[in-house]
Amino acid sequence: MDYIKVTKENLEKEHICCAISNNNDVQVASKKAWLAERFGDGLVFLKSVERGKCFIEYIPAENAWVPIIADNYIYIDCLWVSGSFKGHGYSNDLLDECIKDAEKGKKLGLCVLSSAKKKPFLSDPSYLKHKNFSVCDEADNGIQLWYLPFEKNAPKPQFKDCAKHPHTDRKGYVLYYTSQCPFNAKYVPVLEEVAKEKGVPFTAIHIKTKEEAQNAPTPITTYAVFKDGEYITNEQMNDKRFLKLIGE
Repeated sequence: MDYIKVTKENLEKEHICCAISNNNDVQVASKKAWLAERFGDGLVFLKSVERGKCFIEYIPAENAWVPIIADNYIYIDCLWVSGSFKGHGYSNDLLDECIKDAEKGKKLGLCVLSSAKKKPFLSDPSYLKHKNFSVCDEADNGIQLWYLPFEKNAPKPQFKDCAKHPHTDRKGYVLYYTSQCPFNAKYVPVLEEVAKEKGVPFTAIHIKTKEEAQNAPTPITTYAVFKDGEYITNEQMNDKRFLKLIGE
């Protein structure tokens, strides 16, 4: 498999959005706009030359849109290989490139979000364990921070308190999200409309800056749903899933 690094120069012509094939889709536009602003912070987006779900996205942890303390680490936003690409070692290829990049930059290691059991839109803990990652911190809601240190005594990354104890004082359903995930551009407005039709209290909080993300009340900033202050899920929803959640 050949891979290509997406940059500001080739961003417009490259296919980058998971299962979305139409480059004119609002979801693609949203994701590309978010990427364009992150390249200056050292973000790397490496993908297969073929269209499909086969890519890795990572960034220096100091610039990651998550509330963690991980100085001089690389944070993996997303490593996604699925569909016909699975089972060919492409995940290893992509992760190896990330490791090489981190070592070249004299980083202490890598870190990434996961959980004890596989959750949607998070890295697979069994794969991370296989690649010698281990848990270095855990939030109250079961979201874990895993790391792969390059030196035995490297300091462990950790969650900030706001993420370790996820909570919001807002009542009703509250969604915190960023434009890192392209699906949000389409489906967050859908949830807002459904909630309005059903008379369900719902607030969508769009995290628009690194500073907001790094101080968010949730370890997962791409998509985190709360109900009456308590964390529920990080699973992206369409109208049917949301209706099921609210008991309709």
